Amino acid sequence: MYDILIVGAGPAGLTAAIYARRAGKSVLILEKGTLGGQMTFSPKIENYPGFSELSGLELSDKMADQALALGAEIEIDTVRSLEILNDRKILHCEGGDFQGKAVIISTGAKHRMLSVPGEAELVGKGISFCAVCDGAFFEKKEVLVIGGGNSALQEAELLSRTCSKVTVIQNLSVFTGEKRLQELLLRKANVECVFSATVCSFKKEGERIEVEISVAGNTKKLYAEGVFVAVGLSPDNTPFEGCVTLKNGYVLSNETCQTNCPGVFTAGDCRTKSVRQITTAVSDGAVAALAACEYVENA
Repeated sequence: MYDILIVGAGPAGLTAAIYARRAGKSVLILEKGTLGGQMTFSPKIENYPGFSELSGLELSDKMADQALALGAEIEIDTVRSLEILNDRKILHCEGGDFQGKAVIISTGAKHRMLSVPGEAELVGKGISFCAVCDGAFFEKKEVLVIGGGNSALQEAELLSRTCSKVTVIQNLSVFTGEKRLQELLLRKANVECVFSATVCSFKKEGERIEVEISVAGNTKKLYAEGVFVAVGLSPDNTPFEGCVTLKNGYVLSNETCQTNCPGVFTAGDCRTKSVRQITTAVSDGAVAALAACEYVENA
């Protein structure tokens, strides 16, 4: 029986573990993949306070080392479901069951990928998912943005401020994002839009990326120094859908990261929120941990 079970070892989960251990609570982190989550795919981070520059892997290692040094335990396992049994929370995992007085869901959210040849190999090597994170690396360069919803339009508008040219590739004949964003983007002189285009493959060509697209059955090749894939995020909260309220797949919570289920909290990109950055995940982790500690002490 642990005081707090944390699902996910991204920045939110690791921060929650640090705060909970400093409060003297026993902590078990359950992670099915890589410690650090999505930030490990960032080759360079320049907007995390205290560090002018470091890689996502370096930041992940620092957070994990700190949590482990404080006495947090980490188990590599996949959570299948959450069961609430009176004052106990039971996580049913592939390797067995784990019990805790409180649970913090910090499973993150993965960027949806196009699943075309060459994409996976170039993630972090020219293909990115976040203009706020990586846009500065492509200043005065040509980039492509793939997608036509709000996220893609916002990414393209942000990149258009510093990049020499932004080409937006949309698989439909129109954008699906807000009209205001469309109008703002289409006024930009350095923005070009390609509609009804399907991405077929990516290939590294020297310093540029070759993007093969299909437009009305005709194959065409585009070239850019950076590509931003903005086709949405995909949270993985299905193991908890019977216990907590989900909205569009994300865990619904209040300001203290408390869900509708007493003793179950959430933190990071997996919860309903407007900004998803490493710094906001860390903030959530601290808030959720403090709230979980208070719950355990008063239970």
